[in-house]
Amino acid sequence: MKRKFSDRANWRRILKKSYACIPMDEPGFRGFVTMYRIHDLRDPLWKEYNGRRMCLADKGYLWMQHFPRGEHFVVTTMFDDKGQVVQWYIDICKTQGLTDQQVPWFDDLYLDIVVLPTGETLLLDEDELEEALDDGHITPRDSAMAQKTASRLLSLIKQKKFPYFDMSLRHRTELLEHFGWETNGS
Repeated sequence: MKRKFSDRANWRRILKKSYACIPMDEPGFRGFVTMYRIHDLRDPLWKEYNGRRMCLADKGYLWMQHFPRGEHFVVTTMFDDKGQVVQWYIDICKTQGLTDQQVPWFDDLYLDIVVLPTGETLLLDEDELEEALDDGHITPRDSAMAQKTASRLLSLIKQKKFPYFDMSLRHRTELLEHFGWETNGS
């Protein structure tokens, strides 16, 4: 199991960034929200889904993460340099926490859900979850919890009851203003 940090301090691709974290307690969301703005990088990050190549990280892109308290998932909304959603990436996790420097982290349980703005939904890395279980890196209980969490989230998404799509758009606007960051990617 790999621990992932919201400030991505070891992401060597990134040459210059802005990072901010804020605790939130509002109806529908309690937890932490982070903002990661890419100012300069070695090379863009590209990913292919079902034969369609997409840029996930480039100059001016903004990654916002929601760490909902008491949940076994973290939602990353990736915005391009024009403020458009590229994708929502949902990491299923065993647990979440905070470093001494107040940087949110999560222990990744391999299983991921990607939702594209078109509504296309993908469940990723089921093979990695199975391999981690077979290799003893996670327990059968961890695996079952990951599958149950993913199933619950996929059901909410299908029923159009997953609140993080609209929430991410609202929080992006609110937090860019709160932190004094420009909305055009600069």
